[in-house]
Amino acid sequence: MATPDDPHAEPHGGRRDQGDRRDHGDRRNRLDLDPDTVERDLVKLVLTVVELLRQLMERQALRRFDEGDLTEEQEERIGLTLMLLGDRMAELRDRYGLRPEDLNLDLGPLGPLLPRD
Repeated sequence: MATPDDPHAEPHGGRRDQGDRRDHGDRRNRLDLDPDTVERDLVKLVLTVVELLRQLMERQALRRFDEGDLTEEQEERIGLTLMLLGDRMAELRDRYGLRPEDLNLDLGPLGPLLPRD
């Protein structure tokens, strides 16, 4: 039973569930456990990581092209791989209703995760 000094007591004598966020009134901090939303958010996170890696690989490939480190066959294979990865990323974004800018996480004072084109 809750006492008047109990920090978890509700005004009407009921006990407040510690996971209950009704008193904050801010829905931005609430976790939506709808299975469709969880799947979409997970896909968004995975695609964000893949996009970051794709951009890093692309920059490294361009640097190696400029330095002449690659054979013509390697250049073609890397170019084709990056192109196919970009196409597959676009298909997955379309399937889950995501835009390219949806994958760019805002890191607050650090700015966006991905460079803006």
